[in-house]
Amino acid sequence: MTLKNHKHLDNNLTQLNTNGKDAVKIIIRGIAFPLTIIIIWEFAARLGLVNQYFLPSPSKIFDTFSTMFISGELGRHLLASVKRLIYGFLITVIFAIPLGILVGKAKYFRYYVNPTLSFLQQIPPIAWIPIFILWLGIDEANKVAVIVYASFFPVFLNTVQGVNSVDPKLVEVGRAYMLTPMKMVCRIYIPSAVMSIFVGLRLGLSNCWRALVGAELIAASSGIGYLITEGRTLSQPNTIFVAIFTIGIAGSLLDLSLKRAEKKLMPWKKDV
Repeated sequence: MTLKNHKHLDNNLTQLNTNGKDAVKIIIRGIAFPLTIIIIWEFAARLGLVNQYFLPSPSKIFDTFSTMFISGELGRHLLASVKRLIYGFLITVIFAIPLGILVGKAKYFRYYVNPTLSFLQQIPPIAWIPIFILWLGIDEANKVAVIVYASFFPVFLNTVQGVNSVDPKLVEVGRAYMLTPMKMVCRIYIPSAVMSIFVGLRLGLSNCWRALVGAELIAASSGIGYLITEGRTLSQPNTIFVAIFTIGIAGSLLDLSLKRAEKKLMPWKKDV
């Protein structure tokens, strides 16, 4: 091995060690605050400073989590929620991105749809749940509809913004090469708008996860939202807290997955 290769290897090892140390620091900083709260919470519960019927200790919540996880009950409810989320989010992507590109490109068409979309955007998804139940029944369709409604506007609006921000010079180059409208979209508009589209996807995913849980609280026989309702009905605050923490953890993991996909597709983009 040459001296140049040795130096290159040493540089790689040094960079790897530095990245590893930075990752450890980030993890420690991230868990310090919630860990402090959990410790204080546990001591307060053990000393009798809080009523454990209303606010059970973290150790009791963890025991309930372990029991539900081992029995498979938690996994069953989480899987039901994630399936609904995937169906609804895929439908959103299929409709919101093409419509966003169309509205972003066709400025005159925008004048016709903007007032209606602006009106619908102000209505919270949970307000539509009774109507969706009336129209679609109490099965899966009404919950998927809530997900689509909740995630549509962030994806759509960010796609429109991304298309509007495309450099006009790139559009002129595409026209100079006589690209067809479809090739213009695939080679000019989508690559230029992809960063904005991913922002919309992350916002939409977060919105539809929260809206789904709200829909399950009202009309569902499975899912994380239903688990909260069941805990309330049976006066089991441990179960409610397990469901709440599961919502937060699962939502964070979903966002992280989309963020990693974004980083692979756009390695030049800085982490936010």
